[in-house]
Amino acid sequence: MKAIIAEKPSVAREIAQLLGAHEKKEGYLSGNGYCITWALGHLIALGMPEDYGIRGFVKASLPIFPNPFILTPKKLKKPNGYEPDPSALKQLNTIKQVINQCSSIIVATDAGREGELIFRYIYHYLQCNKPFERLWISSLTEKAIQEGFNKLQPGDAFDGLYQAAKARSEADWLVGINATQALTIAGNQDLYSLGRVQTPTLALICQRFFQHQNFTKKKYFQIQLSHRKEYMDFTSLSLLQWEEKKQAEQIQKFIEREGRAVVEKVSITTVQEQSPLLFDLTELQKEANRKLGLSANEVLQTAQSLYEKKFITYPRTGSKYIPEDLWTEIPELVRILNTSDQFKTAISTLKFGNFNKRIVNDVKVTDHHGLLITTKVPSALTATEKAIYDMIAYRLLESLSHTCTKQVTQIQIKVHHYEFQVKGSKILNKGWRAIKGILSDNENTNNKNEVLTELPEFKTGDELKISKTELLEKVTQPPKLYTEADLLSAMENAGRSMENKEEQKALSNIGIGTPATRASIIETLLSRNYIIRKCKTLHPTDKGLKVYKLVKDKKIANIQMTAEWEIALDKIEKGELNKTQFMNDIQAYTTEITSELLSLHIPQENIPQLNCPKCQHHTLIIKDKIIKCPDEQCSWILFRRICRVQLSITDITLLLTQNKTSLIKNMKSKNGKKFDAYIVLKEDSSTVFEFGKDN
Repeated sequence: MKAIIAEKPSVAREIAQLLGAHEKKEGYLSGNGYCITWALGHLIALGMPEDYGIRGFVKASLPIFPNPFILTPKKLKKPNGYEPDPSALKQLNTIKQVINQCSSIIVATDAGREGELIFRYIYHYLQCNKPFERLWISSLTEKAIQEGFNKLQPGDAFDGLYQAAKARSEADWLVGINATQALTIAGNQDLYSLGRVQTPTLALICQRFFQHQNFTKKKYFQIQLSHRKEYMDFTSLSLLQWEEKKQAEQIQKFIEREGRAVVEKVSITTVQEQSPLLFDLTELQKEANRKLGLSANEVLQTAQSLYEKKFITYPRTGSKYIPEDLWTEIPELVRILNTSDQFKTAISTLKFGNFNKRIVNDVKVTDHHGLLITTKVPSALTATEKAIYDMIAYRLLESLSHTCTKQVTQIQIKVHHYEFQVKGSKILNKGWRAIKGILSDNENTNNKNEVLTELPEFKTGDELKISKTELLEKVTQPPKLYTEADLLSAMENAGRSMENKEEQKALSNIGIGTPATRASIIETLLSRNYIIRKCKTLHPTDKGLKVYKLVKDKKIANIQMTAEWEIALDKIEKGELNKTQFMNDIQAYTTEITSELLSLHIPQENIPQLNCPKCQHHTLIIKDKIIKCPDEQCSWILFRRICRVQLSITDITLLLTQNKTSLIKNMKSKNGKKFDAYIVLKEDSSTVFEFGKDN
C-alpha cells in the first residue's frame, strides 16, 4: 500500500479518480493499492516564542534564536493567545493513520517551494522515516497526472528545494518575530508588525507617496502647428518648452507671421515589435490589475481555481517559456481554442506549421513553464474566471504569432530657428497585434508617445504651410501612486532601483518576494492597516506612514538586502550555497535590526484615561486596533475600525464620556455603500448607529 499526500481535497479526488481509489474514508480515499489524503495547506508551522518557554515582548529575551526550531500544528488566534486549530489536529491524525498503514509515500503537494515545505514539515513533525517519491506536474489534467506517475522522482532530488523553503520560513520567523517585538517594546506595547519582505514593500509604497505628495507642479508652454499636405491633416509640436507664457505668445505671433515651415530632417525606420511571451504569475496579475481592476490576490485565487478545475496549468510560475518537449502539444491547444467561436477570428491569422517558437527555451524554464490553457474545454466559469482564462488563451495565441512590423516616421521642421517635430507610425504587418486587433497599446510599446498616424511623403527642403498655431498650456506631473500592477513591477524589479550601478547590474533581474508570495505580502499590508486601496491606487495609512518613518533608515527597510536574499535562496535551492551560512547571516542581521529598533524613541499618542463603561472599575486599554477592559471577567471590547473608518481618540473620548461620537463620515456598508452616522453607546454597553438626517 502506498500513501499519497496532496495539498487540497480537490486535488486528492482528481488523483484518486485516475488511480481507481474510490473508497471514501474519514479524511482520505483508498483503493487499488493506494491511500490518498490531503494537507489542507500549512498544517504545521514554526512554533511561537511561548513554545520555547520564552515570554513574548520582553526586552531581555531579544533577539530570540530557536535552536532547533520547533514544529507545531497550525494555531488560531484567540483572545487569550494562540490555540491549536482543531481541524488541523484532526487532519494530522488522519495523515498519521494513512502513513502508518502504508509502506511508502508519494508527495503530491503543489510542485513548488511552499508545496515542498508543507509536506516536509508534516513528515518531520510526525517523525516519519518512510521512503517517499515526488509527483512533479504542471497541470491537473488526466494526461499530466498519468505522465507524472510514470516519471515519479526520488524524494531527495528535491532536498535543495526544501532547504530553500525551510531557510525562507526560518528567516521570516527570525526577522518578523524579533523586529515586531522590538518595535512594539520601543512603542510601549502598541503593536507594530514588521517583516523581511513586508517592510521593504511598505517602504516602496511610502517612498512613492512622498514623491507624489512633495512634487511641485510647474506650468510650461509648447506651440503646436497645424499643416495639410496631399489632402492629409497633421500637427507638429515645438521641441522647446517655455516657462513664461508671455515669451511663448510672442514666439507664437512671430511664427504666425512667418506662415511657413521648412523640412529639415526626415527619418523613416522600420520597427520590429516582438510578440509577447507567455504569462508568468506576476505578469498575469499586473495585466489583470490594469485591464480588469482585479487585485493580485484575486488573480491568484482565480488562477488557482482554474488550475484545480484543470482548465490551465500551474499558476504559481515565475517563467514565461516552455521546454522543447512541450512544443509538440501546442498545436492541439490551438485546435481546442478553434472550437470556440470567440477565438476563431484570432486563430485565422495564425499559420499552422509556421508558429513562432520564441517561447521555447529550456534554460529559462524554472520549476514550472509559462502559463498555458489545457486540453480541457472550460465550462461553468464565473465571469472573473472566464476573463482570466481568456487572457491566458489570447496571450498564447499572441506568443505564437510573428512580429508586428511598423514604419515609424519622424520629421524635423524649422520656422526660422525654432524646431518642431512631426511623428507618425503605420502598420506594415500586423503580426501578433492582429490576434486581438489592438494595433496601438501604450503598455506594450517602447514609445509611450507613439501615435498610429499615417503621414504624407516628405523630403528635405519641402515647404509646409502653417494653417493654424496653438499655444498649449501643460503642467509637469508627479510620479503616479502605485497601482497593484505598478507595485508588482517594482517588487519584481527591485534590483533595478539600486543607486550603485554595480549593485544594480548584479541584481537587475532579482526582485523581492516571489511570484507565489507577492500577492500575500500586499494583502498582509492591507490587513495590518498599513495601506488602503483608493480606487485603483495604494495609499499608506497614518499607521503605515508612522511605521515607515520609524524604520526608513534602518536595515529592516533595506530593499537591496531583501533582493540579495532572494538570490541566496535561489542558490540554496540549486545546491550552490549552504543553508547554515545563509542562516548565520540572517542571525547577524536580526541581532543588528533588533538593537536598532529597541533604541528607537517613539512618541506616544495622547491617550486619555477612560473608565470601562461595563464594569466601571478599570481604566480601558486603548490600542491601534482595539479598546478593551483589562479585566478578563468583564471582557468589554470595542474595535476601533468600524465600517472601514478608524475611530479617532476624540471620538472614543466622546463615546465613553458623552455616549455619542461626532458624525462619522464615509463609512462603508458590507455592500460597499457609503454612509454617515453617529456611534452611540447604549445602557448595556453595546454600540449602535444613529443615522444623520440625510441617511
